[in-house]
Amino acid sequence: PHGLGDFSVRGVFLQPLFLHLPSIYDILYYNDFRYKEVKIMQLSKLLERLEYEVVQGSDQIEISTLINDSRKVENGSAFVCIKGAVVDGHEFVQQVAEKGASAVIVEDEVDAPKDMTVILVPDTRYALALMSAAYFGYPADKLKVIGITGTKGKTTTTYMIKSILDAVGHKVGLIGTIEAIIGDKHIPAANTTPESYTIHKYFAEMVEAGCDCVVMEVSSQGLMLHRTAGIPFTIGIFTNLGKDHIGPNEHKDFDDYKRCKGLLFKQCEIGIANVDDKYFEDVFAGATCKTETFGFSEKADLRATDTHLVSRPGYLGVAYKVEGLMNFDVEIDIPGTFSVYNSLTAIAVCRHFGVPVDAIKKALKVAKVKGRIEMIKVSDDFTLMIDYAHNAMSLESLLTTLKEYNPKRLVCLFGCGGNRSKDRRYEMGEVSGRLADLTIITSDNPRFEEPQAIIDDIKTGIQKTDGKYVEICDRKEAIKYAIEHGQTGDVIVLAGKGHEDYQEIKGVKHPMDERVLIQEVLEELKAK
Repeated sequence: PHGLGDFSVRGVFLQPLFLHLPSIYDILYYNDFRYKEVKIMQLSKLLERLEYEVVQGSDQIEISTLINDSRKVENGSAFVCIKGAVVDGHEFVQQVAEKGASAVIVEDEVDAPKDMTVILVPDTRYALALMSAAYFGYPADKLKVIGITGTKGKTTTTYMIKSILDAVGHKVGLIGTIEAIIGDKHIPAANTTPESYTIHKYFAEMVEAGCDCVVMEVSSQGLMLHRTAGIPFTIGIFTNLGKDHIGPNEHKDFDDYKRCKGLLFKQCEIGIANVDDKYFEDVFAGATCKTETFGFSEKADLRATDTHLVSRPGYLGVAYKVEGLMNFDVEIDIPGTFSVYNSLTAIAVCRHFGVPVDAIKKALKVAKVKGRIEMIKVSDDFTLMIDYAHNAMSLESLLTTLKEYNPKRLVCLFGCGGNRSKDRRYEMGEVSGRLADLTIITSDNPRFEEPQAIIDDIKTGIQKTDGKYVEICDRKEAIKYAIEHGQTGDVIVLAGKGHEDYQEIKGVKHPMDERVLIQEVLEELKAK
């Protein structure tokens, strides 16, 4: 039985069986003591929504798997040659041929064996997206797809929308920064917006699990790299735009960042936008969708009025009135103006699903997101929270919001990621120095840089202000310092890590969850 793993699904002995099956076959075969599903389809079926040229061979051949990772190629695979930041898939044509690939999809000329089919397309990333949709039977067509793009607010808003729609009987899938949720299954995320193949695989699993809609974060990188190409979004959402993700391996400049955000609104039916954002008109300049707006402005179709902070012992929240397309009062257990924006966005979306007002209000009260203003009880004297704020825009928004609650001191602990733009470090240092009463500079994900070098860059920014700071490279020791020196009435924010449960150092992700570190610190302080 073990040897059966090496047989070719194109073998002659299988042909009579194929004559009696549909054009897409689900075949189970034994390989390395695991059952594996293989979809047999005609290559032309995978290419049906693309412009392409058959350079060599035939598009009428049968394909077993669609692959863009050369290590996963098998007999009968169609291999899509993707140009990555580090590796170019075109360089692996000979290697995948030796592994039994039947076809390669290329955007450049390649030297391929004569018995291999070569398909030329203008852009292989775009091709992978549309081929993936075909491979999984166009599952997005069976779902209402809600896509959210913006510099901040995407994650919290996706969970709010899911919470509201779930509460009224919809079965909602989710794809985002923290995880993908398919029924009861939670899959940790590697990217905010996964590769297109993975997206359509998730969509197919959602359809199978009985989902009728999906809410997903759509990053500018995902749009730029065509990961969401061809997806028929029912609703596209624009939250806001800040100067982030500019640099090597990201966007070449801010104009490119804006342009990529705008791509979502050329492939959705309804666009819902934050009218208060100064880049709203730029992002929607080429939009082809029907447009609705939300915000505080009188111009907004759905607007927040009479906003006021709610503060009780151990509780920070915000309340406001919704006016315009809907009219009712809202209170949410997450502080700040940005929480008003996030919840307004969710309300604007759920209006299109006919969700009753009482259901919206109730669901918003219980919507919580790991690592997004996540309160951790450590003392009766001060408040400690974890938040994912990891750029200047989100950190400024967070700290400005918390200052409005008039804490005795606002203490901000953060670091910055390695192998990323130095501007982010200078800007975050300056923001914290200006807004926090004390900044504790520490390490985040240093990656392949020295942590102290990153800290020094942050200090360059903070030294432009009069802000007080201490530097403690070890993150656990930094958290210990924050807790040990907490004063009555303080609000302490551990920023930057949020939901992450690791620290990336020199290519290795080491386990590190701030919730665990906090408990360890509390036990150590108790034992003193």
